Amino acid sequence: MDIKHVKDYIYWLYYQYLLITCSYVLEPWEQSMFHTITVTVFAMVLYTAYVFVPIHVRLAFEFFSQIFGGQPESTV
Repeated sequence: MDIKHVKDYIYWLYYQYLLITCSYVLEPWEQSMFHTITVTVFAMVLYTAYVFVPIHVRLAFEFFSQIFGGQPESTV
C-alpha cells in the first residue's frame, strides 16, 4: 500500500470524525479543548475496561458455573 493512500485515508477518517462530532464549526481553541476532553474520556474508558472487565467476567463465570452444576472447589 502506498504511503500517500494511507495518509489520504487517515485524513479522510479525521474529516469524518470532525463531521460526525460537528467540531469543524468550533474555533481552534475550542477544537483543542474538545479533542483533549474526548481523548481523555476515551482513555479512561479503555483503562477501566482493561482493569475491571476481566474481574467481572471471572466472577460471572464462577457464579454461573455454580448455578449450572459446576464442580465444587475443594475445602482442603
